[in-house]
Amino acid sequence: MRLAALFSGGKDSTYAIHLAEKLGYEVSILLTVEPASDESYYFHYPNIWVTRLQAEAMEKNLLTAPAGASKDEELQALITLIDQVSGEIDGILSGVVKSGLQYRLFKKICEERGLKLVTPLWNQDPFKLLRQMIGEGFKIMIVGVAAEGLGKELLGKTLDDKLMEFLEERSKRYGISPVGEGGEFETLVLDAPIFKKRIEVLDYEIHWSGYDGFIKIKDAKLVKK
Repeated sequence: MRLAALFSGGKDSTYAIHLAEKLGYEVSILLTVEPASDESYYFHYPNIWVTRLQAEAMEKNLLTAPAGASKDEELQALITLIDQVSGEIDGILSGVVKSGLQYRLFKKICEERGLKLVTPLWNQDPFKLLRQMIGEGFKIMIVGVAAEGLGKELLGKTLDDKLMEFLEERSKRYGISPVGEGGEFETLVLDAPIFKKRIEVLDYEIHWSGYDGFIKIKDAKLVKK
């Protein structure tokens, strides 16, 4: 079955591709919506341009569409991308984990076009998912935080067992989503088993407002593994 993946460059959408290919799906197309700002309703904003490097690292075709600032404009950008490829694929791949809103929305869009929605991460235990990612060689950088209990010191850190323990504690204490699906934190995958090359960040700057912030990657390149 041929799939186009909804791709943000973060851990969940990348891990969904990894799992789907292990299950025998063909994922050759990535669909990326480029939000107008970090106040996006549905999509990642920090460093969305790096998806071009990630697509090259995975040797996959990347289609992008800019979106306006409103929820409707973001949704229309997504629909435009899906309509571009609907005749070439059998389904859409999403890395949704717990968000019922996103799941129902994506499913409705797919059903209206006769496409299957494939969600290999759906309703999985979030802590188990994170540990699987780490164990399978995913290098995941935290590039944004926006929740009580998560501070500036997390920006630029790579997810590891020690950081996992911290996130588990914060999740229990503050009710933070362990996978950051509510926007509590944003991630960027720098390396994964499905990458032929890894991403090296050469330069970045931190934007911090006092309660939340993000890393803006100014320069990065692909290097041999």
